[in-house]
Amino acid sequence: MTKKAVAGITRALPFWLSLALVPILVIGAVQGGWAVLLVPLCTWYLFSIVDVFAGLDTSNADPQTPDAQLFWYRLITLIWFPVQAGLTLWLLWYSAQAAHLGTWEKIGLFFGVGVINGTIGINYAHELMHQKSKIERGMADLLLAMVFYSHFRSEHMLVHHRYVATPRDPVTALYNEGFHRFFPRVLWQCFRSAWRAEAAMLARKGLPANHRSNPFWRYGALQGGFVVFALILGGLSGLGLLLFSAFIAVWQLELVNYVEHYGLTRRHLGAGKYEHVLPHHSWNAAQRASNWLLINLQRHSDHHYKPDRRFPLLQTYTPDKAPQLPYGYPIMTMLAMVPPLWRHRMNPRVRQWRKRHYPEITDWGPYTKATNPLPK
Repeated sequence: MTKKAVAGITRALPFWLSLALVPILVIGAVQGGWAVLLVPLCTWYLFSIVDVFAGLDTSNADPQTPDAQLFWYRLITLIWFPVQAGLTLWLLWYSAQAAHLGTWEKIGLFFGVGVINGTIGINYAHELMHQKSKIERGMADLLLAMVFYSHFRSEHMLVHHRYVATPRDPVTALYNEGFHRFFPRVLWQCFRSAWRAEAAMLARKGLPANHRSNPFWRYGALQGGFVVFALILGGLSGLGLLLFSAFIAVWQLELVNYVEHYGLTRRHLGAGKYEHVLPHHSWNAAQRASNWLLINLQRHSDHHYKPDRRFPLLQTYTPDKAPQLPYGYPIMTMLAMVPPLWRHRMNPRVRQWRKRHYPEITDWGPYTKATNPLPK
């Protein structure tokens, strides 16, 4: 192996930390007891502590780096589906015949499955769905089907990126909207907006919404496949555990969605048009360790500015270019679960952001309404 190849592997290696969660979850299943909670303890608390000592990473890779030089970065996202599928399906089988695991231990164990499949699986699916390769997009579909949230691909690509930071985007959290109000709202609004977006695309081609090319048929088939696997491997209780883990995964996803754009808006230009998406329309976080775990998802300002950039090339920004979160996602998502603490930390930052980027706007009333109209 050449020195150049070794250097490439070394640079990419920190982004492979997600694989360490696999043996941790297996240990929890074998040991039982409190060990079933090792995964959430690691992802939420351990990485929060490591972030403090690892500090910020404000370096930027050359955004023109060709794909050929990103092989070892891309590989972790390519191998993740078989890893996650193997782990999840094995645990369904194992927990069904593990006499040492009580009901609550199994629930705790699949809470950890949900944390992995949401924090890592949906995050990797997000990276894969943005690529041109059919293989990568197919793997994104499989990862999302495992958590029964396949419509996320349609909603994210056709609605969120187009309408982010506007009242037409369901997952842009409104100023003063607590997470516990946000979460049930987005669960039904996102599904509806995804269906409407796909139906509108088909209508422009002169096709009905139920045409076979509508990806919702594929979404349903893939999700049905995982239902069958769960029933075969774990029976009805196995299906219940898989559905529970899917709920936890979606909860993790929507916690992150809540954090990423809270209180931010784009200027309305009239006639239903908005200014172009810029780095200051998403919250940025440069915490090194949590960006390793989340493959630079926290460089979200650049992701929305340049959605086709692969994760190793995402840029970070200074506070004058993009609003900065005080902590990485592990801490911020925990804060989001306690609305008074969240508002105490974030509302002053939103108000500062408004003064910096839109000092001429004095009436922000329309952006604080509880309603969030969807595109027609």
